[in-house]
Amino acid sequence: MTSTTYSVTGMTCEHCVRSVTEEVGEIDGVTGVAVDLPTGAVTVSSAAPLDEARVRVAVEEAGYELAAG
Repeated sequence: MTSTTYSVTGMTCEHCVRSVTEEVGEIDGVTGVAVDLPTGAVTVSSAAPLDEARVRVAVEEAGYELAAG
């Protein structure tokens, strides 16, 4: 199991948190998503390391942006 934290910009409310959680949670292999709204940190747990591009697409589908690493 692996865990990676990403920085997401544009989230301002609980609806934002739900949207990001749902989209990222649909990526194959993801076992958990934890969002810290005040900091914009999104921690993704998965069975194996994820391709950051897949996470970026999911975050963008939710209407937000993955901050540059």
